[in-house]
Amino acid sequence: MAFTMALSSPSSSFLLSHTTRLHFRSPRNLSTPTRRPLSLSVSASSSAALQALIFDCDGVILESEHLHRQAYNDAFAHFNVRCSSQTLNWDPEFYDQLQNQIGGGKPKMRWYFKENGWPSSTIFEKPPEDDEGRAKIIDTLQDWKTERYKEIIKSGTVEPRPGVLRLMDEAKAAGKKLAVCSAATKSSVILCLESLIGIERFQGLDCFLAGDDVKEKKPDPSIYLTAAKRLGISVRDCLVVEDSVIGLQAATKAGMSCVISYTSSTADQDFKDAIALYPDLSNIRLKDLELLLENAVIAN
Repeated sequence: MAFTMALSSPSSSFLLSHTTRLHFRSPRNLSTPTRRPLSLSVSASSSAALQALIFDCDGVILESEHLHRQAYNDAFAHFNVRCSSQTLNWDPEFYDQLQNQIGGGKPKMRWYFKENGWPSSTIFEKPPEDDEGRAKIIDTLQDWKTERYKEIIKSGTVEPRPGVLRLMDEAKAAGKKLAVCSAATKSSVILCLESLIGIERFQGLDCFLAGDDVKEKKPDPSIYLTAAKRLGISVRDCLVVEDSVIGLQAATKAGMSCVISYTSSTADQDFKDAIALYPDLSNIRLKDLELLLENAVIAN
C-alpha cells in the first residue's frame, strides 16, 4: 500500500506555515502573458542594459516536476522506504507544494524525514538515529534518484519548453552572455542540457552552475551572485528567467531582475517581484527582454 501525503496532513501544514509562504490567487489564464507594471527610470544611471541572460533549468528549459517526482517515488520503492509502516510515495499535489518551497533534492528529503520520522529501508533495517546514518540514507536515495531521472531524460520523450532554444540563440547571436543556474544535481542537469538544448549550445554557455557548486540552495542568492562574478557582469545588467517563487526570490535577493515563465504547478504563486510573467517563451523575443530591463529600476 502506497503512502500518499495530502495537503491537509500535519506535515504539509507545517510546510506551508514554516517555510516561504505561498499566496494563492485565482488560476491564471495560461495562454495570456502578463506584464508587470514597471517603475520607469528617470535617468540613464538608474536603468540597466541587458548583458547576460540567465536561465533556470527545471521548469524553465523543461517542465520536469512530474519527472522528478516519479524518480523520487521509484527510489523510495526500490529501497522500500517506509514511514509509519507504509511505503513512501509523494503524491502530485503534495510534491508541487514541496518542490516550490524547498530547493534541492537532499533538503527536500531531510525536511520530510525530520517532520515525519526517519524511515526504515533496505539501506537500514531500523530508522537511523545518528547524523552519519541519516546522511547515508539521504545520499543513497539521492544518488539512485539522480540515475533514475537520467534514464527518464534519456528515453527521448522529454522536449524543451516553447521558445527557449530560439531565445538562447538570439542572445548568443547578439553577443549577450548566456548562463544556466540550477539547484539540481550537476550530473543530471548536464544530461538534461546536452539532451534538450544540444551539446553545441551547452558547450557555448558562458557560465553553468548547479546545486553542487554552491553551499546554499535557492532561495539563497548564492548561485546567482556566483554567476555574475564568473560572467564579469554587474547584477543590474543580468536578467534571470525562472518559473517559481523560490527562483524569483534567489534572483531578486542577488539584485537581479527576473521574468517568470510559469508552469501549471507554479501559475498561482505570488510573483509580485517579477518584472513580467509569461505562460512560456514562445512569443518572447530578445528585444522584449532588453526593453523590460532597460525600464526596470532594480531595488537596493
